[in-house]
Amino acid sequence: DAEGLLRIKEENQKHYRRAQRHQEKKEKIQKHNRKLGDLVEKKTYDLKTQYEHLANLRRTHILELTSVIFPIEEVKTSMRDPADVSSESDNAMTSSTVSKLAEARRTTYLSGRWVCDDHNGDTSISITGPWITLPNNGDYSAYYNWVEEKKTTQGPDMEHNNPAYTISAALCYATQLVNTLSLILDVNLPKKLCNRQFCGENLSRHRFTRAVKKLNANILHLCFSQHVNLDLLHPLHTLRNLMYLVSPDTENLGR
Repeated sequence: DAEGLLRIKEENQKHYRRAQRHQEKKEKIQKHNRKLGDLVEKKTYDLKTQYEHLANLRRTHILELTSVIFPIEEVKTSMRDPADVSSESDNAMTSSTVSKLAEARRTTYLSGRWVCDDHNGDTSISITGPWITLPNNGDYSAYYNWVEEKKTTQGPDMEHNNPAYTISAALCYATQLVNTLSLILDVNLPKKLCNRQFCGENLSRHRFTRAVKKLNANILHLCFSQHVNLDLLHPLHTLRNLMYLVSPDTENLGR
């Protein structure tokens, strides 16, 4: 029994020394984990700082791009209210006629149906200059209507002020701007759209509307990625959505 007791004591001492070594190893591991935690916290702070710096650089580049090369502005048209016109004309125009004219100004025939225009049709959005504009309500039917009429009309086209030209030019510039913004913001666009899509050959109605839908989808995707206020966006307002995206008031631009 004495020999057995001595043997058990020796085993207990071995276990105790082994427990001490494990305790020291545990303390070293905890100390190492604390150092790693401090390092990760510092790296996280540095990464956040770099992200903020990168966002500021992106924001600066975008604001320079949209102020020098691709300025986007809201252009007011010189359309007068029917009530003002009626006050200067004879008294034959009744109040019902004036109200009907005002209601007609607030509606637009778009893709086979009448839609309400929130901005009463008195504004348009320009890109790269006040002479290149898009309708505020997203009605680009003037383009494919012109293409269809041109197919049936023989001879050279001498109408240089045709709205179809300004529509195709504005959409071409908008596509180029969107593709450039995707590179600056490092955001992959959901739809592939070339810069030359709207210039060159005359597009059919199907191809034109399909390309416009792709462009609008890419613009909305960029707006969502930069946390633009959803209440400001409209799926058909191409340049207006783009204007909200690159506005200096967009707090998260460059994120």
